[in-house]
Amino acid sequence: MPGSAVVHVIDDDEALRESLAFLLGTARLAVRTYESATAFLHALARAEPGCIITDVRMPGISGVELLRRLKSLEAPFPVIVITGHGDVPLAVEAMKLGAVDFLEKPFEDDALVAAVQSALGRHEHDARHAAEKAEIFERIASLSARERQVLDGLVAGNPNKTIAFDLGISPRTVEIYRANVMTKMKAKSLSELVRMALVGGLLSPASGSGN
Repeated sequence: MPGSAVVHVIDDDEALRESLAFLLGTARLAVRTYESATAFLHALARAEPGCIITDVRMPGISGVELLRRLKSLEAPFPVIVITGHGDVPLAVEAMKLGAVDFLEKPFEDDALVAAVQSALGRHEHDARHAAEKAEIFERIASLSARERQVLDGLVAGNPNKTIAFDLGISPRTVEIYRANVMTKMKAKSLSELVRMALVGGLLSPASGSGN
């Protein structure tokens, strides 16, 4: 879990905010607190990566509305929702909007810490995946038009002779382009190249490859 990850606690109840901040602090987690969803949204542009804990019922912008706004902004924060007794339908709505977990009051301290650690783990995984995807996009963009055509043929499962016929070039020329593609994509094997194509959106998971 990255040391820079921060738990953003949003609740209009000052006592609860302070209680959660203390609890998470004892678990060696960095915490920022906000008295409203509006306050958090105002700080969103400079908010450190991490996760969010928010009450589902708050004056002004509710926890559910906050989720809607974060979704529309494509803000990459896993959200844990805190609900009161009888708020389970709201929690279900929050989950549909992308909340990763919900805790009903009163909840155990250990349950909250475990939920936060799970959310931060998800955040770290998503961040790694986004970085990998961006790097693969850069590699694909570095390919020439002909190299990209050869790449498309390779991930479609076509042998060199078929790619050569389709492009009107010799199999030997395809081999040269194929070597260039493998070098530029930094792929050690065809299977790794296909995996990159999946991540880069060049090949849908359902497509498969075959001769």
